[in-house]
Amino acid sequence: MPNDPALRRLALRTLLAAYPGTAVPQWAIDLVGDGLAGHTLFGGNVDRPEQLRAATDALRAARADVLIAIDEEGGDVTRLAHATGSPYPGNAALGAVDDPALTRQVYRAIGDELATCGANLDLAPTVDVNTADDNPIIGTRSFGADPALVATHATAAVAGLADAGVAACAKHFPGHGATVTDSHLELPTVDVPMAVLRRRDLPPFAAVVEAGTPAIMTAHIRVPALTGDAPATFSRAALTGLLRDEYGFTGVIVTDALEMRGATLAAGGIGPAAVAALAAGADLLCIGARVDHALVERVAAGIVAAIGDGTLPVGRVEQAAGRVTALAAVVRPAAGGTAGPADLGYAAARRAVRVEGTLDGLADALVVQLTAGSTIAEGRVPWGLGPHLGNARQLRVAPAEVTAEQVATAAAGRPLVLVGRHLHRVPGAGDLIERLATRHPVAVVEMGWPSAWRPAGVRAFVTTYGASHANGRAAAEALGLAA
Repeated sequence: MPNDPALRRLALRTLLAAYPGTAVPQWAIDLVGDGLAGHTLFGGNVDRPEQLRAATDALRAARADVLIAIDEEGGDVTRLAHATGSPYPGNAALGAVDDPALTRQVYRAIGDELATCGANLDLAPTVDVNTADDNPIIGTRSFGADPALVATHATAAVAGLADAGVAACAKHFPGHGATVTDSHLELPTVDVPMAVLRRRDLPPFAAVVEAGTPAIMTAHIRVPALTGDAPATFSRAALTGLLRDEYGFTGVIVTDALEMRGATLAAGGIGPAAVAALAAGADLLCIGARVDHALVERVAAGIVAAIGDGTLPVGRVEQAAGRVTALAAVVRPAAGGTAGPADLGYAAARRAVRVEGTLDGLADALVVQLTAGSTIAEGRVPWGLGPHLGNARQLRVAPAEVTAEQVATAAAGRPLVLVGRHLHRVPGAGDLIERLATRHPVAVVEMGWPSAWRPAGVRAFVTTYGASHANGRAAAEALGLAA
């Protein structure tokens, strides 16, 4: 049985792999021909639209119904625009504007770009309700902290992608918004009663199921009241009992990347994680970004072995593969078309900017970008006001490694615009800002999650609800510093 080609093909039909580089390796094409469900595209696969279309055409030539997935959320998480930053604001900005028609239009535009490049499954939108200001992985990827608002915009986003003929995958079930740790690095726990989960985290998922989302992604988080000691990805109570039986979801359940430590720590490796996820009710297994031919074969062999020893019923794998096949058969990206003007994302980002205080007298300001790390989900995507500044000068400093006196000397008496992300939790940022505000006119631009924190003494506090290229342009314009 380990060498059974029919079972290998069945196992491959449940796997979403990935490949390195901008040219598709022959092994990645061959696996599609052998039955692999598809590949996920990451920033390293993307150079320019023509190159990406050639790559997706090569995959589709191996099998017409291949799934080509991508994490294109707009805002801070972008693969198409990883070199420059997204031309669209992210979910937090769209939630701040609170115009569902605009959200649908923005996601239609994102879908059109994906269709042009040949992708047909967007691993978006993020529909987590971000209720923890210190959430290190969701933040501005969320539409907001209110379940009803998130549900409204989640359904609009799913509809926008559908308008472009691209399948949405709402994530991360049953809700990653209350976590204060990153499931890429460990297994977070959300220890609340089911009543809280139903009131706070689950409404957006119920809404997208009702709206007909074709796919939902699991979270590698532990919710003891629902999942016991296991992450939701391995929980039959969560995936089959709650999502399937109670909510009536009939689409494809996609796992978050099985290479993440929230999954591998619990299962003991990617192969065992794949078997556990299938047993719980998942259908399409995202292996991750660091994938080669040997890894795909090992995961497929592990699934076949589990079928052989009775750990995994073959009927469960056939059911999963059937759902994946049905999704791939109906996803047909729309040809051409556009959801709005070329500057749609920039116009949306302008509507999201919020200003507290006064911005007068900043025309000759020194702009200081307070550097901060990026999450694994975001990657190293440029952010800030730099690309949009006219005559304004900019410095980049690490708050914990510079003194207020050094920044003040560089300012030479000019006003200061201090720009950062999640400033309330960046070491040294709050103290640096408040010290500078005692001797200079200071405006602060917060491009991360809008917490309640405000530094004392500043002239203005500007919130962009995201750090995309569009958000940066909107902030520069609001400050009167744009080229």
